Amino acid sequence: MRKPKLATCSLAGCFGCHMSLLDIDEKLLDLIELIDLDKSPLNDKKEFDQIVDIGLVEGGCSSEHNVHVLKNFRKNCRILVAVGACALTGGVPSFRNMISLTSCLEEAYTQGPTHISGGEIPDDPDLPRLLDRVYPCHEVVKIDHFLPGCPPSADAIWFFVTELLAGRSPRLPPSLLKYE
Repeated sequence: MRKPKLATCSLAGCFGCHMSLLDIDEKLLDLIELIDLDKSPLNDKKEFDQIVDIGLVEGGCSSEHNVHVLKNFRKNCRILVAVGACALTGGVPSFRNMISLTSCLEEAYTQGPTHISGGEIPDDPDLPRLLDRVYPCHEVVKIDHFLPGCPPSADAIWFFVTELLAGRSPRLPPSLLKYE
């Protein structure tokens, strides 16, 4: 019998949701019995071989590259779960939404306290183009489920994934909500 495939990706965020996934500790062995881990920064697999059953995405979209990655991820996941505050709302990276992108870049590279004299805003074509603001995932693609938290606890991720694997729509108990 084929095991369900699970993939993960990280966009604009801190990677804390992936760290929480790793924090399920010895249950990782149980998880590997239940799923095949496909494309993920955890195994450094870069491309999809086929459509996966469940995709977990953390982080919001702050660049054109993030949008491209998220759209490709959506295309390759039957069920897509936005994991954590950055994926759900833009999180901490979206603090820059309060000012214009130009002001943000000028503060970082030409006017702020950490700029280098004569500093210029990077304009290398190899750098991803920043968007006008940071977007939560659901504003870019269809999201099937939302797992809140900053980051969600290991127990919340375990509960959520095992509920999905059992064919149920997860209803996260309030005791598993975590905002640190």
